Amino acid sequence: MLDIQLLRKETDSVAARLKSRGFELDVATFNELEAQRKAIQVRTEELQSQRNKLSKEIGVRKAQKLDASDIMAEVAGIGDELKASAEKLDEVQANMRNLLLNIPNLPHESVPIGADENDNVEVSRWGDTPKFEFEAQDHVALGEKIGLLDFEMAGKITGSRFSLMRGGLARLHRALAQLMLDTHTDQHGYTECYTPYMVNSDSLMGTGQLPKFKEDLFWVTKGGDDEARE
Repeated sequence: MLDIQLLRKETDSVAARLKSRGFELDVATFNELEAQRKAIQVRTEELQSQRNKLSKEIGVRKAQKLDASDIMAEVAGIGDELKASAEKLDEVQANMRNLLLNIPNLPHESVPIGADENDNVEVSRWGDTPKFEFEAQDHVALGEKIGLLDFEMAGKITGSRFSLMRGGLARLHRALAQLMLDTHTDQHGYTECYTPYMVNSDSLMGTGQLPKFKEDLFWVTKGGDDEARE
């Protein structure tokens, strides 16, 4: 989720960067919610100051054994308005949170702007592209044909969208992971970590995965609460 301070300070800049990835930031709604929040907070401070002043007057009157019922009634009315303001502020903040949760992460300045894969920019190329006298097949077709990829078995074990690798392909997968870890820790200053396989919903909210990808996730529940996703 984007930092709201960044949105407040650089609304137009953020909107422009989001537009480059095809997302239209609802600036009008954001500004309206911000205006409502500020107005409520200003009014709340005014009411609190007024209540403090009246409370002192009540103390003075009682010290002088004078009737303070009119001021006490006014203070009670201020309390009711403060309660209503707090409820309205909660509503505004909930609407703001929903707005922020549906804003994607900002693209880096170095990312080329494009509508689809046809606008991709080639960064580097290694070796020569081979030419075959037959129709080339992708890794999925080849892997299944020679028995190194088994989607049917993976589906029985876990479900759709998983794969089971065997033999040399499984070893290659492990070797590539090891190569990546060694390269980045030895040459690029990264620290190797072994992290949990699951994350909680707060982590996914903070990284922009929820609520956008809610229906694409595999999740478990805590104590029967469907909203406590891991």
